[in-house]
Amino acid sequence: MFALAGLALTGLLCLLWALAAGEIAVPLVGVLDALSGHGDDMQAAIVRELRLPRAVAAFACGGLLALAGALMQVLLRNPLADPYVLGISGGAAVGALAAMTFGLVSWMVDGAAFAGALAAMALVFGLSRGEGAWTQTRLLLTGVIVAAGCGAVVSMMLALAPDTRVQSMLFWLMGDASGAARPWPALALLALGLLVAMPFSRDLNVLARGELGARALGVPVERLRLLVYVLASLLTAVSVTQVGSVGFVGLVVPHLIRLALGNDQRLLLPAATLAGGALLTAADTAARTMIAPMQLPVGVLTALIGVPVFLFLLVRHPR
Repeated sequence: MFALAGLALTGLLCLLWALAAGEIAVPLVGVLDALSGHGDDMQAAIVRELRLPRAVAAFACGGLLALAGALMQVLLRNPLADPYVLGISGGAAVGALAAMTFGLVSWMVDGAAFAGALAAMALVFGLSRGEGAWTQTRLLLTGVIVAAGCGAVVSMMLALAPDTRVQSMLFWLMGDASGAARPWPALALLALGLLVAMPFSRDLNVLARGELGARALGVPVERLRLLVYVLASLLTAVSVTQVGSVGFVGLVVPHLIRLALGNDQRLLLPAATLAGGALLTAADTAARTMIAPMQLPVGVLTALIGVPVFLFLLVRHPR
């Protein structure tokens, strides 16, 4: 409980930093006044209309990615599995870039990204199942192939896109929280996803120790796998729809939490959710303030953080 309280406090501090930092710095008192509906009108507009939606979107999507990563690592029994490994991000990218190519408005781009992610999810699950029950290896290989196909389609779309649209398409592909004007559904889905996953945490603990043992103890393995796969895919799809392709959060955060707190899913799932939200909020704040007034794509910053951390973990824990 102390770990969860500490992570919750860290997330709150990251959110306050996101609301205060920027080209126009707002003191903590001004942030609190703006949130309560008082204070200077300009500061209130900056905090409530510009920074609050972006900060909430970053926190929600970081939590979504970390929760999806923790679930995928249990599903594949691989501590280095990633929520993008099954091609969900690639499907969302194809849908979003197609909408951008035709110049559709932002909510249509979001809808196209979500539809592409769901289509990729259905394709991977359908192909990996085949004529019999799917296995972790078959699911992983099918996801890699679908992701590679989506990557080829994305490259073709970028090559054929008008010059006026290429920059926005590339920025979306690298991760961008600046356009997340409607973050509250993502935050609601994060809470709902955690509420759905937590009652199955004991079964996930058993499944993480092996399928045969889980079956012997009466765990409904096939139904649990389907639930975990669909839930992790939906969480990833919503995150990609909101902020684009942001890598390494779903890979590194659950792995670090597992090393620090153990592999008990009852603690790991909420802890990874809070840590992922805090990390992406902090990364997005740094991305828009490091070289202000220019902004870095947040996906670039998470990759710059995630690659050395991943390599460090690989060296320290080669097995």
